[in-house]
Amino acid sequence: MRGFSARSISHLVLGASTLAICAVSGTAHAQDAAATVGNPGTSETTTPSSQGEPNQVTDDVVVTGIRASLRESVDIKRDGQGVVDAISAEDIGKFPDTNLAESLQRITGVSIDRSNGEGQFVTVRGFGPEYNLVTLNGRQMPTATLGDGASAPASRSFDFANLASEGIAAVEVYKTGRAAVPSGGIGSTINIRTPRPLDKAGTRGSIAVKGVYDSSRNEGDPITPEVSGVFSTSLLDDRVGLLVSGAYQRRKASNNSASVGFSNSWLGSENSWGTLPQSSPNITNRPEANDVYEVPQSAAYDLIDIDRERINGQAVLQFKPIDSLTATVDYTYSSNKVEVRDQSTGIWFNFNDTSSAWTDGPNAAPLFYTERFRADERKDLSFSGALTANKTVNKSLGGNLTWDAPGGVTVSLDAHHSTAESKPTNRYGSSTSVGNAIFGVRSQTVDFTKDFPVISVDFYPGIDPSSRALLTPTGDSFRNAYFRDEINQAQLKGHYDHEGSFLDSIDWGFSYVENKVRSAYGFIQNDTWGGIGPASAIPDDIFTPATIPDKFKGVNGANSQGVFPFLYNFNFENYADLLQSNFAACSRPQSGVAQPGTCLANYTTDRRIKEQTISPFVQVNTKFDLFGRSAHIIGGVRYDQTNVDSAALVPVPTGTRWVSSNEFAINFGNETTFTRFKGSYENWLPAIDFDVEPVRNVKLRASYSHTITRADYGSLQGGLTLASNPRIDQGTGSQGNPGLVPYKSKNLDFSAEWYYGPESYISVGYFNKDVENFISTTQVDRSAFDLRNPATGPRYQAAVAALGAGAGLGAIRDYIFTNFPASTVPQRNDDGTFKRDANGFISGDILSTPQDALYNFRIDQPFNSDRTANINGWEFAIQHRFWETGFGTILNYTIVNGDAKFNNTLPTTTNQFALTGLSDSANAVLYYDKNGFQARAAYNWRGEFYNGGSFDPTYVEAYGQLDASASWEFTRGLTVFAEAINLTGEARRGHRRTDNFVIFSQPGYARYSGGVRFTF
Repeated sequence: MRGFSARSISHLVLGASTLAICAVSGTAHAQDAAATVGNPGTSETTTPSSQGEPNQVTDDVVVTGIRASLRESVDIKRDGQGVVDAISAEDIGKFPDTNLAESLQRITGVSIDRSNGEGQFVTVRGFGPEYNLVTLNGRQMPTATLGDGASAPASRSFDFANLASEGIAAVEVYKTGRAAVPSGGIGSTINIRTPRPLDKAGTRGSIAVKGVYDSSRNEGDPITPEVSGVFSTSLLDDRVGLLVSGAYQRRKASNNSASVGFSNSWLGSENSWGTLPQSSPNITNRPEANDVYEVPQSAAYDLIDIDRERINGQAVLQFKPIDSLTATVDYTYSSNKVEVRDQSTGIWFNFNDTSSAWTDGPNAAPLFYTERFRADERKDLSFSGALTANKTVNKSLGGNLTWDAPGGVTVSLDAHHSTAESKPTNRYGSSTSVGNAIFGVRSQTVDFTKDFPVISVDFYPGIDPSSRALLTPTGDSFRNAYFRDEINQAQLKGHYDHEGSFLDSIDWGFSYVENKVRSAYGFIQNDTWGGIGPASAIPDDIFTPATIPDKFKGVNGANSQGVFPFLYNFNFENYADLLQSNFAACSRPQSGVAQPGTCLANYTTDRRIKEQTISPFVQVNTKFDLFGRSAHIIGGVRYDQTNVDSAALVPVPTGTRWVSSNEFAINFGNETTFTRFKGSYENWLPAIDFDVEPVRNVKLRASYSHTITRADYGSLQGGLTLASNPRIDQGTGSQGNPGLVPYKSKNLDFSAEWYYGPESYISVGYFNKDVENFISTTQVDRSAFDLRNPATGPRYQAAVAALGAGAGLGAIRDYIFTNFPASTVPQRNDDGTFKRDANGFISGDILSTPQDALYNFRIDQPFNSDRTANINGWEFAIQHRFWETGFGTILNYTIVNGDAKFNNTLPTTTNQFALTGLSDSANAVLYYDKNGFQARAAYNWRGEFYNGGSFDPTYVEAYGQLDASASWEFTRGLTVFAEAINLTGEARRGHRRTDNFVIFSQPGYARYSGGVRFTF
């Protein structure tokens, strides 16, 4: 386990020593909590502050630099109610970090997940992205992501990588529940605020141009452009306001990875296919009977090149015909197009003639694992290429009408129509892969004693892996995923200022949300892993060798003796076209059906979910004296009623095929079955906040609330879906449950804050969450659709009787092809003879028959368990200004504890519940702001966390990153700046039950940028 170590502390020291070139976010806390009585957006009605004075906090961006922003954050935190933190823009068009998620991680209790070197998802107080609700100006936002591209998308997690930071005024994190805040986030509600033209009258704006240099780039020009601008003006005596903003960002980078795939975990006493053979003498320190261990199934090196293009834009029109009435119309657009090209070399294990050494239990991990092969087995080393090219587009059109009525009443009507859509950008699909192989491997080994899994491969004499003429085309897969989320929402909210001696104000409102989701998926695949044709079918000059060790600089073990040193680059599109022209890979695949003239698979799974939620709320705000000291209570309740309609078109299997020695496939016909399920639930969500100032400049707070998080879309799906490629002994599938009710949490928060200077404070907070209705998965072994297993039955038994019990699967298949031709579909040469794969066995399909045994499928189905979990923790923060020197610091540390943790010592048959993302986190910030020069440094650290797996866990190891920037306003309004991300090039790594069970190891590289900004 890697923790907050001496190495981490050394990076803090390094951050201090490099202050002149460093960067950190300008952390600011959110608006006065009294201004959040309605939705936390700019269209919100406002109430008096906690001091009983009219609320003066608006959505204006801060225009006077770091120190003024921090001073305002102290005032907001001090005067606010509950626990609300935020990051604010320092100037119009100038956000502290290049990515919203990167900025959010500076907040106490917030940590992020990165993808391709950029922040993507947010975890708050140990609750991962699916437990946090994201709104835009107080409106619930749709989200679309295709996930791994290998199944129908299902996530509610908001992808912050879609949004550029330049058009954002602030991002607010509501950690405690409020009756006036939309439901859906147990971890938090995160509100993204965009600027409004009438927030600050007059004409203003900015434009920035910069170049980005990414040192991770494997090849090609690593410098890419970014341009952003915002313009805001008011007209007709500030009765009309117009704001437009836009950003264009291009990034080219690489994210190389060494990975290991594991099969199921086993007990040392088990003896099944895939376990360590009980009688083998070639196992050192064999796992004991009750030890849990896992055997590697595959290992690979991937050189991954990324091309990302992000475009954002917003237009806002405001009209204020009279002082008491404001109308706003706004449109927000974002697109994020990502193309990922992956060149890979890898090995697969067959669990036959093996040698290995293991650590001590109770979690025995491999030190090395070797497998040997006979020459006639013709074992292969794979060389594959993959293309993932998708685009996500978000659109939101909204309107707001706010009326300050007589008698202290304010009424706001707000509505929006928003969509998010993700789909592929090419004619091959969302996630595609094509394979090659060189046959003749004598042995293969993975060494697990380093941070980097060392893959070694030995070939039989006469086999040279550097000879491109030996590269043989094998299998391929073209996956096509689609996701669309549409939200229509209307909100009516009111506010009454009473300003009495006890009753200060009342807020009330009503919200209607219609959320419509479509998730679709299909694939075509050729399971010809033994070879689809001869090596001569693909020209040698399409392949270009690329070295591996130098692409993993700084990773322990990457330069080890014996590491396989190279792979082959090739153009995916050209190669896929060759497969189509030579072998009809797309027009006549073994599995699936493509759209005419493309490799885009028809959708075989098409799921639709509609949620309709009505939510009235009321909230009362009070002020009073407690023992002569000012105190406040905000109390309210929100009622949520949700109806769920889940429909699905799922493919109906028609049979199964045995397509190669270890490969099986399910046949899906053109028939689909339509299923529809319904569900409903309701929740009463109370919330109360209290604060008192017992002595001058010290504030104590307490909050209690109920919050919910809804199930992911995959869990709510209708219909039974089977995975298309079952194993020889078992297939898998899943079935949703629209009757699931949300997770529900009962929350307690306490905090103490001491404000000892205009820009300085110390705070300590404690939180406790009791969560119920956790969604668990039950597994049921059953048959499905009367599917039969072709590797059973009379044909298989006759082959074993004729060939002997030790016969290999390839020989058994040949026997069935020869003796039972009526139930086989062999591939034939032009002369009518059998086609044979690279191992010399007959190529083709063996079809299932009614005499074969029923195929067993392990079906996953979610349910609300009676399991409860307690998550609790501490948040420590200090913000300190070093008098008039211009220097200052922000330090925070979050401790998260809980009983929802995975027990690594339990066997794989035990279904466990654990909360993803649970980890400690810390931030250290140094800044300088004086005489037009700003310099910032931010070091962010996150502890190791559980990343998923109900039966076999995965973990992402502790990670720390130092970011840096500096700017100089050398003439009024004109600033030059430089930035650095991951300045020390920190690497990332993940594992299973112990460190030796490495699942990925990725090098880290710095990213630099520089440019100029003009503000007016």
